[in-house]
Amino acid sequence: MRSHKTIYLAQPRGFCAGVERAILIVEEALKKYGAPIYVRHEIIHNAYVVKDFESRGVVFINQLDKVPQGSILIFSAHGVSKAVRVEADERHFQIFDATCPLVAKVHAEVVRLKERGYQIIMIGHEGHPEVEGTMGQVDSSIHLIEHVSDIDQLSFDQNELLAYVTQTTLSVDETQEITAALIKKYPQIHAPKRQDICYATQNRQDAVKAMIPHVDVVVVVGSQNSSNSKRLQELASSLQVPAFLVDDPKQIQADWFKSAKSIGVTAGASAPESLTATIIEAINALHRGSVVPMQGIEETVNFSLPRGLLEAA
Repeated sequence: MRSHKTIYLAQPRGFCAGVERAILIVEEALKKYGAPIYVRHEIIHNAYVVKDFESRGVVFINQLDKVPQGSILIFSAHGVSKAVRVEADERHFQIFDATCPLVAKVHAEVVRLKERGYQIIMIGHEGHPEVEGTMGQVDSSIHLIEHVSDIDQLSFDQNELLAYVTQTTLSVDETQEITAALIKKYPQIHAPKRQDICYATQNRQDAVKAMIPHVDVVVVVGSQNSSNSKRLQELASSLQVPAFLVDDPKQIQADWFKSAKSIGVTAGASAPESLTATIIEAINALHRGSVVPMQGIEETVNFSLPRGLLEAA
């Protein structure tokens, strides 16, 4: 006989406005132009979504020379460098930009700071496409730091114009630690007017913190290459609750829940609600559970589609 578990469902969870916009851009491009549609990098970091689009004729590429001249090309939600934009224009693609508006805000800030003569530090993860896109907005170098210890390697003059920006999907706590250390070393450093960590990242982390006292284990729905999903897993683990990151119901393991009376489920900003539902079904197949939605912030942010797809939508 299956044991009974209580499944607490975090609120908010899943798609943010930037992800919803990016997916809708691909959907509308498929409707208007038909396959193939080319996307620079994965449109979002979720294997379930990417596989679905691939089955419908979307081609995900990292190099523009893989795209026939004149094709429909979409920039992913993570944004691209200035060099990628120039190359895309030179190859005469019809371009739709799915860059999250909050990421685009950081891009614009980087350009403004460089024009004013600032040296720029970026807090983020090396190799992440958002970081590569942001650092590629200007020709001169931006200094990337991932950990507090990296600050020791910085050797700026105290009188130098200095500013920092952040990757939007970082852990709030991690970023606060790094920024505090930066300000301690360089008291004159220019900080963003508002933290660049996006509202969705903050809200989902707060929802996990609210859920933790009620659960014995946490399942985070999201892919391994999703930065904000991994941060949710790390956050739960740091609060002494075992946490597992999954993007397929087949990954669910009965051993995770043996000694648990209650299970928390959340989803990263790039994970669709339909996938979360199948994950819950997989848990229920092992343990008959009552699903209890938690109270939390209702997000009302919306971003408009690019001109040229609005009519199709």
